[in-house]
Amino acid sequence: MTHKSAAIIADKLTKLYGDLLAVDGISFQVDEGEIFGFLGPNGSGKTSTIRMLVGLSRPSGGRASVLGYDLPGESSQAKRYVGVVPDSSNLYDELSARENLLFMARLYSVPRKEQNSRADRLLQDFGLYERRDDLFGTFSRGMKRALTIAAALVHEPRLLFLDEPTAGLDAAAARSLRRLVSGLREKGMTVFLTTHYLTEADMLCDRIAILVQGRIVRIDTPDGLKHLIQDQSLIEFSFRGDVSALLADLQSRLEGGQAALLDSSRIRVYGGDPPRIFDAVFQSSRESGIGLESASTIRPSLEDAFLQITGLSPQVMAADKGSGKGSGVGR
Repeated sequence: MTHKSAAIIADKLTKLYGDLLAVDGISFQVDEGEIFGFLGPNGSGKTSTIRMLVGLSRPSGGRASVLGYDLPGESSQAKRYVGVVPDSSNLYDELSARENLLFMARLYSVPRKEQNSRADRLLQDFGLYERRDDLFGTFSRGMKRALTIAAALVHEPRLLFLDEPTAGLDAAAARSLRRLVSGLREKGMTVFLTTHYLTEADMLCDRIAILVQGRIVRIDTPDGLKHLIQDQSLIEFSFRGDVSALLADLQSRLEGGQAALLDSSRIRVYGGDPPRIFDAVFQSSRESGIGLESASTIRPSLEDAFLQITGLSPQVMAADKGSGKGSGVGR
């Protein structure tokens, strides 16, 4: 993929909160026109990084630029071309869908003669035109999320920061929003995406940065990340009972393999010698009295690559998101 220039450049970007090192000298570049995923568990520094890039927080060290504007000195100029979608809506329940978009258009200083046409076009693009006069407070969660994204596009930004676009949505609403996000790339927009859903990142992102404890541990395409583990065996075992307590015993029997609990009745083993892995699992199952239901080899997914790179289960990401997110500085 070739792009004319960089939409974001971070060079040894650092953020300290007292003695807490939230962002530890990270460097990366986001090309114009790509969807760039920024992944990591809560506490990894994602939000602190975004706050610096959108001009809400001053870096403690390093440098960054957005759309060619140096931060933080030129953040006010950059903001004219940047849209930000927070993880919770910033729109007003007591205003209609159209009124919310018109309010945001005025806030972003969209020329008066263009405000109505832009609002109506966005309502049509996001499938909300028929509900344009309904109060935002009456919308479903998926519709609220869609209008929140539409509001961030009313001034036609070149770069969109999109935080957890499908969190808490049902499957149909999430699919719809992913199609909308994918369409933004087709229009040439750059999207900086954070998500706890690794499958979503795999579907949407051109490249992904994985952040752990304030440091970027890997940047690559989704296929490139999965390629890291494609030569390993991946075997998934399903049991007839709760195997949570079995994990430590099983791990002690594996030579070169790594066991991860997918849920209360499923274990996935990464690497190692398959015949020995099967023997270890069968023996552990017999001794514990928990029946083995099935075993299957699987193709590596982005979730598998994430576990191998970070040592963190994808379930940690989901659990973090489920516990709710505030505006804490350490995320």
